[in-house]
Amino acid sequence: MVLAGFWGKYILMQIAILGAGMVGRAIAIDLAGNHQVTSFDISEHSLKILSAKNKNIKTIQADLGNYAAYNSMLGGFDYVVSAVPGFMGYKTLEAIILAKKDVVDISFFPENALDLDQLARQNNVTAIVDCGVAPGMSNLILGYHNERMTITDFECMVGGLPKKRTYPFEYKAPFSPVDVLEEYTRPARYVENGHIVTKPALSDAELIDFETVGTLESFNTDGLRSILFTMGHIPNMKEKTLRYPGHIHLMQGLIKAGFLDTSAIHVKGHSISPMEFTSALLFDQWKLGETEEEFTLMQIKVSDAQKTICYYLYDGYDEVTQTSSMSRTTGYACTAALNMLARGLFTTKGVFPPELVGKDEACFRFILDYLAERNIHYRKTETRRTLN
Repeated sequence: MVLAGFWGKYILMQIAILGAGMVGRAIAIDLAGNHQVTSFDISEHSLKILSAKNKNIKTIQADLGNYAAYNSMLGGFDYVVSAVPGFMGYKTLEAIILAKKDVVDISFFPENALDLDQLARQNNVTAIVDCGVAPGMSNLILGYHNERMTITDFECMVGGLPKKRTYPFEYKAPFSPVDVLEEYTRPARYVENGHIVTKPALSDAELIDFETVGTLESFNTDGLRSILFTMGHIPNMKEKTLRYPGHIHLMQGLIKAGFLDTSAIHVKGHSISPMEFTSALLFDQWKLGETEEEFTLMQIKVSDAQKTICYYLYDGYDEVTQTSSMSRTTGYACTAALNMLARGLFTTKGVFPPELVGKDEACFRFILDYLAERNIHYRKTETRRTLN
């Protein structure tokens, strides 16, 4: 069966989505428009939410931590999307590769995905990893321009925030709180004058004014990930996270008090890590409501000796589809990449972060056009540098 698409025709594929959280559900619903989709998750509640939104999506309750079952579980599928929590992402990707399935991954695990490149080649698998908004689209844009200019500076500032600011955190997330908290504790790496510099997360705070949203504070997080290695020739690169002013101070207080420590402590005969405890406490406070208004903001600057190219994204909650902006901007970047694979636009085997995909003109344009069809627009401007 063949379905019409905006770049020609889509071939109907069997696609497995591992993870039915808020972003995983958005991915499943988007892909179900052109493909047959099955969603796997251990949470019956999450699967029921998905079924209520789209009854054409098959749901299967499964323990995705049972990696030995992946060969049989994924046997009938053409492609796989991994949208599991970060702590299990690396093992999940490894199991998908061993099952010999092409995959797009948005689990954003802390390990180096490129360590699985040889395994993917041996199993004739194409794996596109870190394929969200940032990492993801920021990498794609950098990779595209790296082929077309001698880049001296790359800067990405990004954040997803609720429109309603609720004290004290003024933050909500479609992801697991522990994934966010780990970003606040993991040392942040950036590149300055050709050298990798490591600083604590939450450091180098700056207040920056943005159109539409006003003043936000930016701080270091370890967001460069793969481009530290794939784009090591660029002398200056940094990524900073955006939050409402005051968030840094509050999180630094939790860190200093030990609430984000990962070593277990013993309380009245019970053993638990403060990080797990804090994550459990914050789960409801940070949980983004299914219809809660929020926005994603990202500003990317790529510069050479003559010019600076800026991409600016502001995307809000979609009332028509009742889909959060972070789910849209993250999830649809992933579905764009999967449809790109299904169209045969990218066929090289191995593990590929988006900067290695974006250097190809057809892939870059396909993904941007796909997002624009879903009303996600990256506004591009260019300014010339003034020579002294």
